Amino acid sequence: MTTPLDAGALSTGAPRPPARLVLADGRVFEGVGVGASGRATGEVVFNTSMTGYHEALTDPSYRGQVLTMTYPLQGNYGTNDRMNESAAPQVRGFVVRELTDLPSHWQSGATLHAFLARHGIPAIAEVDTRALTSHLRSCGVVMGTITRDETPAQALARLGHEPDYASIDYVAEVSTRRPYEFDDPTVPLGVPLGAPPDGAAAAHIVVVDLGVKRNIMRLLRARGCAVTAVPHTLDAASILALRPDGVLLSPGPGDPMLLDHAVTTARGLVGRTPIMGICLGHQVLGRVFGASTYKLKFGHRGANHPVRDEVSGRVYITAQNHGFAVDGDHLEAAMRVTQVHLHDGTVEGLTHGSEPVFSIQYHSEASPGPNDTEFLFDRFLAAVRAPHPAHPTGRPRR
Repeated sequence: MTTPLDAGALSTGAPRPPARLVLADGRVFEGVGVGASGRATGEVVFNTSMTGYHEALTDPSYRGQVLTMTYPLQGNYGTNDRMNESAAPQVRGFVVRELTDLPSHWQSGATLHAFLARHGIPAIAEVDTRALTSHLRSCGVVMGTITRDETPAQALARLGHEPDYASIDYVAEVSTRRPYEFDDPTVPLGVPLGAPPDGAAAAHIVVVDLGVKRNIMRLLRARGCAVTAVPHTLDAASILALRPDGVLLSPGPGDPMLLDHAVTTARGLVGRTPIMGICLGHQVLGRVFGASTYKLKFGHRGANHPVRDEVSGRVYITAQNHGFAVDGDHLEAAMRVTQVHLHDGTVEGLTHGSEPVFSIQYHSEASPGPNDTEFLFDRFLAAVRAPHPAHPTGRPRR
């Protein structure tokens, strides 16, 4: 088998340095070092998507994690900063089977190796990712480290002193520090940029940034909305002072049980404005209405997850990225479970019985990914424009 070479090796013939991935349970996977030199430590997870490594690397929901792609070939279409879902890569480390430095795409600006090196992300290639994925599915996700300069015993000893992933509030690391207007002119393919229906004024959507992906805000902008992103620490009164026509609770990383402040904020918004929650935002809304959350054994990460709508009976193929789920057993009667995952029955959607409030566990903004559920942004905006108790004539006047 031919070993793919990094950018420097293409011209010098120098081999890549040996590296290893050491898991906290003692399992070791050998490979070669790519990306930045140094060590990377985090929760080791896997994603089953066949494409989308660039979007995954820059998704804030992967903060604090070492990401494994199960599809064997990575880097084949290079990288382009226009595909970033945030300002920079968010993963701690990256694990692949084969990394190519001969990308073929007219928009590619740099190889995946060069992109990772530029942003200081250590990675490891030539790993048996099938064996690694099988191990994580059997034993559950676990802390691990990518290292080039330690023996397995040394790396394992160091891992013993690392904090557990679920103990850290990663939302505080990825959320914006101050409110800003999202003004990215990029419009997703297939979505026309235009005015709201019937010539209505642009709806003002406030996005509570728990780790928002840019494509959420792009899709709102493409539907004619003005979008303001605000810090996760902003309270309900301050959000309402911005005069939103609707509020979206974004996805993000980490354990939702660490987000009492976001739960308090969301509780203060119910009945005052339409609300949509996505992924971590869905879990926050679940907690608002009495639910608890729990950690999944190995999470849902990929672009091929079937979700059944309990109202219509339709099944949608969804993109997902989460390690925690909502326990619907103690939900208040006003909030009902409306969608479930067909693989394991986990809660995928919640809808309030009387308020314009709903949430989804998956990513309807997936990029790339299935487009089955992008219509939910239109459902949200229909609720924004409809009369509701807080604003009986529809959207409030500014």
